[in-house]
Amino acid sequence: MNLIAVNTTTLRLGQPLPFALRNENGVLLARKGYVITSRDEITYWTSRGMTLCVDVDAADNHRAYVGKLYEMVNSETVLGDIADMQLAASDLNKADARERSTIPDWTALQIRANGLLRDPQGEQFLPRLDKLYTELHSLVEHHPDATLCALMHLSASELKMYSATHSMLVYVVCSLAAREVLNWPTDLDATLGKAALTMNIAMTAMQDELTQQNQALTAKQIEAVEQHAQKAFSMLVAMGVDDEDWLLAVRHHHDRAPGPLGEKTTALRLARLIQRADTFIARLSPRAGRLSMPPNAAMQACYFDEKKHVDEAGAALIKAVGVFSPGVYVRLANGEVGVVVRRSANTTAPRVAVILNKDGMPMGEMIVRETNLPLYKIIAHVPHREVKLQLQLDRLLALI
Repeated sequence: MNLIAVNTTTLRLGQPLPFALRNENGVLLARKGYVITSRDEITYWTSRGMTLCVDVDAADNHRAYVGKLYEMVNSETVLGDIADMQLAASDLNKADARERSTIPDWTALQIRANGLLRDPQGEQFLPRLDKLYTELHSLVEHHPDATLCALMHLSASELKMYSATHSMLVYVVCSLAAREVLNWPTDLDATLGKAALTMNIAMTAMQDELTQQNQALTAKQIEAVEQHAQKAFSMLVAMGVDDEDWLLAVRHHHDRAPGPLGEKTTALRLARLIQRADTFIARLSPRAGRLSMPPNAAMQACYFDEKKHVDEAGAALIKAVGVFSPGVYVRLANGEVGVVVRRSANTTAPRVAVILNKDGMPMGEMIVRETNLPLYKIIAHVPHREVKLQLQLDRLLALI
């Protein structure tokens, strides 16, 4: 452990700590992500003679420490000042910002995915699909909560490109469930991802239209929905796809086939996970003609199978994503409204960024709440359309 003093005047109230805070003896005072709500908390420590420190041997903090040293040497700071250097909270935030710089322009990614999936007959479809999958795989592996938050937000706020966003989100939740809960082999992820992304290529444009349609489906639309899985399968075969598990997962992704995953073939395991995720995400997403389903109701429908038994795939999805997924709006016990930004070990108590105060007024600066505390307990889901606020996604993702 290599402890360096922190300049306490740089600690921001109401914002998650970008590092674990320790005293000069290495005793943990506050974990990374803890929110200091009052300057009195800092005074409580310092008035007892404690020096607040950060362990720069921790990987994230070490990057900030080296970066700070580099800046001081470059600016020809005298050696004595370098030896007495203190880290500011902003230095740790800079390191976090460099990590977040790999997070994409989500709107641009959504537009690119929409263009790709609406034109499966286009030139270089499969190489472009592979590039999209690779980018999403990296994001879900390195920034899972930010990826969930961004895609959940976009699926509720941009219905004209719903189908592409939905397919990306289905892959993300399936990938998390496969890796974090089901412990499937990592080499299955590419097949899972490409199957999820291509499951609706036979009806991408129509799915976007249906999302904005208030009327009941016509007979022609019902027929297209019923046939799209087989049609997508045939389209992929015609393109030269020879991965049998990918092809069969697409072909069977609407099958209602309950039962233990271990008794199914690899392709049908993938299909079942995709089917449960497809249904779960669809229920959470609004349509022009209806509100989104409350998360607890969508969770219950996903958790139990067609025979009213616990569904292994559905249960894995709920455990991976949480009852309240990053990106959904919720109301807290104190009356505030916020956006879920990070999952927690307790699937019903994620971290929430407050966007409206208890009087319904926009927050000047979003404050992060830990909802395992009684005052900030989540008491209700808030439909997206009821929040009359233009949320800046980049500001929200910066809190994750």
